[in-house]
Amino acid sequence: MADGVYDVKDALPKVYERIEDRVDELVSLTCDLIRFPTVNPPGDAYQPCAEYIGKRLGNRGFAIEYVRAEGAPGDSDAYPRVNVIARREGKTAGPTVHFNGHIDVVEVGSGWTVAPFDAEVRDGKVWGRGACDMKGGLASAIVAVETLIDSDPDLPGTIEISGTADEESGGFGGVAYLAERGWFSRPRVDHVIIPEPLNVDRVCIGHRGVWWAEVETFGRMAHGSMPFLGNSAIRHMAAVMTRFESELYPALALRLSEMPVVPDGARQSTMNINSLHGGQAECEEGLPAPCVADSCRMIVDRRFLIEESLAEVRAEVVEILDKLVRDRPEFRYELRELFAVEPSIADRDGPVASATATAIRDVLGVEPSIVCSPGTYDQKHIDRIGKLDDCIAYGPGHLDLAHQPDEWVGIDDMTKAAKVMATVASRLLRREA
Repeated sequence: MADGVYDVKDALPKVYERIEDRVDELVSLTCDLIRFPTVNPPGDAYQPCAEYIGKRLGNRGFAIEYVRAEGAPGDSDAYPRVNVIARREGKTAGPTVHFNGHIDVVEVGSGWTVAPFDAEVRDGKVWGRGACDMKGGLASAIVAVETLIDSDPDLPGTIEISGTADEESGGFGGVAYLAERGWFSRPRVDHVIIPEPLNVDRVCIGHRGVWWAEVETFGRMAHGSMPFLGNSAIRHMAAVMTRFESELYPALALRLSEMPVVPDGARQSTMNINSLHGGQAECEEGLPAPCVADSCRMIVDRRFLIEESLAEVRAEVVEILDKLVRDRPEFRYELRELFAVEPSIADRDGPVASATATAIRDVLGVEPSIVCSPGTYDQKHIDRIGKLDDCIAYGPGHLDLAHQPDEWVGIDDMTKAAKVMATVASRLLRREA
């Protein structure tokens, strides 16, 4: 404060000192969030986790609202899609800065050497499912905002923090539902930061597109000892996969994007076979019956570039399937689209991206990388539905640890990220970005 004028440059070092003093609290908050086993699907423990966040921020003077995404995919009384939104309006008018973190995590899977939901702290890291993706980032945002408010009680404008559902399964019970109801649109919100684990020295301005589809091939049942009397749907699906290998995958490998997607392997178009199911269900006990499969289903996860169109992505798969109808006797299929989102990219020189890049330089003393994510995250809904393009992802954690066993987040990275996020919020709210 000089001559009655608040000076962000002079005040922020004190904010950083207070964040350093609260590292134990930051770690404790991260551990508490990890201990809610918010596995999606099915959507466990959403409500108690959201209420924990709401109670904490309510005690800090935020107005709290809980929004259940009734009717969204997966929502039920057993697994309610509960979201929490906390809002703190300053004494004077100004923009609104919103920190959005998803509270759901993916399944545990195998290969763990630590208990996934015990939130073990050792070696300068917090371990557990969701530590990296993204409860460590959400905790960093909460501590950053709380410390900023404590240090600058006359902060203008409005700060929002949300904990939202279902990001891992598309976000339709979380940010999409809220965006459809105006929670992520101007004039309510001006700038959004999503603390996804993209590394503390990176500003993520967008992501590739995604097209999920189910391909089903059909056959005719017969006794397994006389397969010539039937028609195997699994063999038909094998023909699909063979065409994918010989025609589609080589073509995808040649397509490179000007988007700064990380890691380098994601600068090209990709497609993953997410699952494959054919014939009888697997038997837990006993032996299967000898049958020719009359159905086989494949889920494809196609990630595409800003240089490609969604129509082209669909068409190249349909072309392969239609060629098989012509070339392969008795080949029949159905194609069902499950999920589609266009690529999203914010202006790297926009207010929130440039403010975050500047904060990384000031706080960490390094030149930030401007990147795009290989996978989608909730920016897609804020951009597509909310029509709010000033949205980026920034948070602690290493991207390649997401969804892995023995997931962890570094305590030092969370501390650095909290300092960066406090800096960005202060400058945007005071219009000094």
